[in-house]
Amino acid sequence: MAVNQSEKAARFRALHQAPGAFIIANAWDAGSARVFAGLGFQAIATSSGAQANTLGKRDGKVSRDEALAHCRAIVEAVDLPVSADLERGFGDTPEIVAETILRAGAIGLAGASIEDATADRGTPVHDFALSVERVAAAVQAARALGFPFVLTGRAEGLLRGSKDVDDIIKRLQAYEKAGADVLMAPGLPDLASVKKVCGAITKPFNFMVGIPGRSFTVAELQAAGVKRISLATSLYKAAMTGAIEAAREAKDKGTFGYLDRSIPAPELNAFMQA
Repeated sequence: MAVNQSEKAARFRALHQAPGAFIIANAWDAGSARVFAGLGFQAIATSSGAQANTLGKRDGKVSRDEALAHCRAIVEAVDLPVSADLERGFGDTPEIVAETILRAGAIGLAGASIEDATADRGTPVHDFALSVERVAAAVQAARALGFPFVLTGRAEGLLRGSKDVDDIIKRLQAYEKAGADVLMAPGLPDLASVKKVCGAITKPFNFMVGIPGRSFTVAELQAAGVKRISLATSLYKAAMTGAIEAAREAKDKGTFGYLDRSIPAPELNAFMQA
């Protein structure tokens, strides 16, 4: 039975209020979303990097219309809450960010993240005041949707060359005060930093898995205070690693040993039942 948007959003919000940490699986298309739903994940996220790659593009080179069409396909494929990686909101101004969130809600998403990154390598993150205004605009738009849309405020500095965890904390605290439901700061270097960030905020924190040497176990992250664990592009990369290795074996060796390691077609097709 199809689950309506309000129910999905309420269920997504409840996951952030339940005891312990939970993993949100990042899908790259409708099929992968169904596989992850069939494996028992309670929520699905999109990944801007994985999505861009499926279109033959690099991360950050996808238009808002392309991103929202991708999100809609995933929303329609599963009866789970879906939260979207909407990057920087596809524009610099608070007004554009707000419009993006309104459009996100209109296609059935239960939540989304907005980051403080720019498209300018010389100034990789927005200044503090504008960053807060952008999150506040996103929050206002989310509240206007009429259902409990979960808005994540995301501080990108550590992925853009900064090592200043205190600045990250300052930004997350401001995003929390502006009304963000979840806070996120990809690239924290160690568990001590994760614990420091989680201890400085009162809203749920999302830790992003996927950076070699900076990904930790669920038990470690939960102990540090993390509520939500997203997998970013890591599942897509794992899938593509298998595909590339299989293709290389066929091309370079003329053998097909990967067939013996593959999931049988009936098992895979079982995930695709509407």
